[in-house]
Formats: sequence, C-alpha cells, structure tokens
Amino acid sequence: MKAVALGFLLGAAVVWVVFLLWENNGGPAFTGYVRAAAEAGVVGGLADWFAVTALFRHPLGIKIPHTALIPRKKDQLGASLSDFVGGNFLAPTVVGEKLRAAQISARLGGWLSTPGNAERVTAELATVVRGAVTVLRDDEIQAVVDQAVTRRVVAQPWGPPLGRLLEGVLSDGSHRRLVDLICDRAYDWVRNNHETVMALVSKQAPSWSPRFVDGIIADRLYAEALSFAWAVKSDQEHPLRKAIDRFLVSFAGDLQNDPETGERVEAIKQQLLEHPDVQALISRAWATGKAMLLDAAEDPSSQLRLRVTDGIARFGERLDNEQDLRDKIDGWIVEAASYVVGRYSGEISTLISDTVARWDGPETSRKVELQVGRDLQFIRINGTLVGALAGLIIYSVGELLV
Repeated sequence: MKAVALGFLLGAAVVWVVFLLWENNGGPAFTGYVRAAAEAGVVGGLADWFAVTALFRHPLGIKIPHTALIPRKKDQLGASLSDFVGGNFLAPTVVGEKLRAAQISARLGGWLSTPGNAERVTAELATVVRGAVTVLRDDEIQAVVDQAVTRRVVAQPWGPPLGRLLEGVLSDGSHRRLVDLICDRAYDWVRNNHETVMALVSKQAPSWSPRFVDGIIADRLYAEALSFAWAVKSDQEHPLRKAIDRFLVSFAGDLQNDPETGERVEAIKQQLLEHPDVQALISRAWATGKAMLLDAAEDPSSQLRLRVTDGIARFGERLDNEQDLRDKIDGWIVEAASYVVGRYSGEISTLISDTVARWDGPETSRKVELQVGRDLQFIRINGTLVGALAGLIIYSVGELLV
C-alpha cells in the first residue's frame, strides 16, 4: 500500500511535468487544467505523506519539530489510554451493568443442568485436587496438621465438654444400655467362673482352716455373688443401678465445675496425646488422608466423585429453576467485581501504561502503524486525488474570473 500511495504521487508528478512542458510549448487549453490538477495532486500527496509520516517518524530523517509523535509521546499516550480505560471501562457501575446483563448464574445453571457437564466439572476438580495434593510437601502439611489440630486439642480443656456430653447422655437415658451390657457381662462371668471363685476363696483362706469348710464358704459366697449379679441384671430399679446413676450425674458435674477433676482430666489428656501410638497416628493422618483423597479423585465411580457430581447437577437445576437464587448469586458476583474494580482499578489500568512504557519507541511506532494498516496509505492516496480535484477547481475558477 505504501508503494501504491507512492505510485499515485509519482504519477501525479509525471503528469504535472509532462503537461507543464506541453503547456509551455503551445499546447491546447486543456493542458493547463490537467497541469493544475496534477500540480495540486503532488502538493496534496506530499502534504499527506508528511502528515502520516510525522506521526511515526521524522520525515526523511530530518528532526523537524512536532514530528515522530508516537515515539516521543508513547508514555503519555499509554498513560492517557490507561486513564481512559480505567475511567470508562473499569468503573464499578459499568462493570456491574455488564455483569447483570450477562446473566452469569442463568447461563451457568443451564450449562450445569445439561447432561454430562456436571461430570466434566467434577473431572476438572479432580485434576485440580490431584495436582494440588501432589505439589504439596508432606512434611509441611504435617506441620500444619500438628499446628492446627493437635495444638488446638491440647489448648482446649476436655473436662467441661465431656461433662456436658455425659450430662446429655444421662438426661435421655442413653447410658442405661451400656449399664445393661455391663450387668449382663458381669452376671455371665460369675455364672461361668465357679472354679475361679472357689480357687480365690481357697487361696485367701487361713492355712489352719479345713478344706471342706473352705468349700462350703466358697459355695456360699459364689451363690451370693451370682444372686447379686442376677438381681442387678434383672432389676432396673436396683440400688446399685441407682448408685451408678448418682455417681455418673455427680461425675458429670465435677467434670464441668470441679477444678481438681479438671486437672486430672487434663493430665490424662496429656498422657494420651504423648503416647507413642497416638503420636504415630497423628503423623500418619495426612499420609492416610492424602492416599484416600487421591484414590477417590482417580476413581470416577468413587462415592466422593459421585456425590460431588450429584451436588453440582442439583445446584445447576436449582439455578435453572429458582429466580431468587439466581438474583442472589448475580448480586454476589456484581458486588465482588465492583469491590475489586473500585479498589484495584488503578492497579489494573496501570498495566497498560507500564507495558507501553517498557516498549521501545521505534518499535512502538512500527506496531501502531502496522495495526492501523492500509488506511494510512489511503490517506495519502486520497490526499493526492483530493488535491488534484481541488487544484482543478481552483484553476477553473481562476480561468472563469480572468
């Protein structure tokens, strides 16, 4: 296009020279008109060549004032463009209107409710989870687990929560099933360990006591123990059961209010957490959880992925059917975007000015000239043609007046 524009200019110049010589050598009257048109076309072409060239470089390398505007003014142009974008495109009201018009939640709901898309989202989430879990270092995660879980457990007193839990269990009578189980097992043990009871009595009897006397005493003690165990097992209102209830109620109150009991519970807690088996379990917690998470993420038929897929699909259906939910989510999106734009629009728009400032001046000029493209050369062509037409009109008017 530069060659075409130059061809128009050179063509006008050739026509001007030819018709100037012809006119001066007695040519017909129309040669003056053609000569004037060509002459003005050369002037117009040169003027527009100078104007176009002055935007991007010094014409013919001559440093004429107010030329090479883009290389000299690129930083100012970048700053102006940055301010223009920040003021007209990154304004909270503009962004909010665009986001509301986009109806993001409605489109998302329709897309998620389409068969297959929920599985696609789940698969992408699984890929993200696998990548994140693989990148994370086990020792760092274990340190976080120790910091966030173990130390919080140590910092929180166990007595009052355990007391409230026990109090709740006692209030609805759930403990009675455990008491029933203990009484049943106690009765079964006494019933099935006659020889053990006999041997224990015989061992504790004095050496001078006759053996048959020891046997009679042992049988009597066994019978009493078996009768007592049966009575406790079969009688829900047995005094021993009442005593256990009273003890548990008292113990629940002591856990919540008695400092000495609380100190004992804390000592037990500390011993429990410092036990090697517990420490090993804590150390393996992340490794176990990581393996389970990776297995679930890898397996498309795992319960985790199936539940996530189902949840995403149901969420898409809700978005597709519930206008209130869509309005709420769109409101959240608009508020979040408006906050980000209102708070960081300056930093976002300065990306333009900072980028332009890093560009080389001649390179910037070349990029802009290539982006504008053919239109610049059409300006030169039009300058030649319009100049020729203007010259013809001016010459014609002059001839008519003279």
